[in-house]
Amino acid sequence: MNKHILGAALIAGIAMGAGAAQAADAAAGKDVFKQCMACHTAEQGKNKVGPSLFGVVGRPAASIDGFKYSKPMQEKAAGGLVWTPDNLKAYITAPKEVVPGGTMAFAGIKDAGKVDDLIAFLGEQK
Repeated sequence: MNKHILGAALIAGIAMGAGAAQAADAAAGKDVFKQCMACHTAEQGKNKVGPSLFGVVGRPAASIDGFKYSKPMQEKAAGGLVWTPDNLKAYITAPKEVVPGGTMAFAGIKDAGKVDDLIAFLGEQK
């Protein structure tokens, strides 16, 4: 009986540890954001070639007043695209697949951990 309890506790501990190891790191995401800074800021109201990413998590796509979005991005926005963490992850990983014909000149970040860290950082920018 004690072996079963010990085994279950060990498995639970390993599972909890694995989840903690996969938690996104906003501080690391700030470093990942450096790849984005040529075109974006995380400052409210400060656009560059790309729109400000301040408050982007949870925001409807193409919703910054005064920013000129591409027609494909405007169409995605009209279709209801919201920048949820899952949608951001897909877009950051493969922008041209999520918004075909969009103007973002970035191939994407393929490392899922770095993408999660970046989204954690962006989630704090509000």
